Amino acid sequence: MEATLFYILAAVLLTGTLLAITARQAVRSIVYLVASFLALALMFYLLGAPLIAAFEVIIYAGAIMVLFLFVIMMLELESPEKLPKPHLKNWLPALLLAGAVVGSLVVLLCSRLQAVPPGFVQIPVRQFAFTLFKQYGVAVEVVSMQLLFALVGALYLGRRK
Repeated sequence: MEATLFYILAAVLLTGTLLAITARQAVRSIVYLVASFLALALMFYLLGAPLIAAFEVIIYAGAIMVLFLFVIMMLELESPEKLPKPHLKNWLPALLLAGAVVGSLVVLLCSRLQAVPPGFVQIPVRQFAFTLFKQYGVAVEVVSMQLLFALVGALYLGRRK
């Protein structure tokens, strides 16, 4: 059961990422990328890492995607008036991915699978945070600086017009 759910989520992840890369409109890319992040969060939960799954939803599917959407709106890449009205065929990939993610979530919640498989030791969040920022503090800071540089670069490119 878990393996089947894992492979379904992996297919959703790969399909969503491929659609995000090949989408012609940036906002649609963001929608596909959010579906990919949610599938990845469920995969982390299946693998026994509920805290990483929560981080995936809160940080990536939430904050980073809002940041990307903000940058896209700042750059004004495409005018909504010039875009054609979306038809059902435009919604179909997003609806299929969302259906697969929601269906996997329902199966996961109904099956009562344990978040942490037997044999793993649960540690408190405080201890995890202490370990993360003590041993990997430099890596966390480097990633945050990269995101800051990307935002500043996008704003610079948007103002050059």
